[in-house]
Parts: sequence; structure tokens; C-alpha cells
Amino acid sequence: MSDDSVRCWLVDRQSRDENLVTLVYATPDGERHVTKQLSFQLLTRKPTTAAIDVDADRLEPTPDDERDRYATQAQSMAEKHDPDDEV
Repeated sequence: MSDDSVRCWLVDRQSRDENLVTLVYATPDGERHVTKQLSFQLLTRKPTTAAIDVDADRLEPTPDDERDRYATQAQSMAEKHDPDDEV
């Protein structure tokens, strides 16, 4: 992890489209997050991990109505998994 990176934990995974999966990783306090959309095909080749390190400038503020949920989920993932665990 570089000095400009922030560890974020998987807090949400949704599949609204038959070809795309949306992954949301958030900071442990739930204040900031990053969203990634990946194809199912890519996910079969590249595993989803419990955490990723994200450049701080890529993080977005989390909507107020999601902050508590993201914080709770991020903390739970951090307690139960190592960052490189496949989930």
C-alpha cells in the first residue's frame, strides 16, 4: 500500500444486469467508497478480495443514508477476513 492509498473493504455486491457485477468497497468509517463494475467473465479470472487498496483521489463521499451500513459492513469484513481473502 502506498502513502496515497487507503484500504477499503467490500461492503456491497450487486448484480442488476446479467453481464455486470457492481462491487462497492468502503473505508472502515464508511465515509468514503469506490464502486467497481466488472463483467462476470472477468470475475471468473480475477477473484474478488475482502479488501483493496485504493488511491485516495479515487474515493467518493458515501451518501448519508449508506454511511452506517458501509461502516458496519467494512468493520465486519476487516474482523473476519484478511485483505487478500477471496470472498
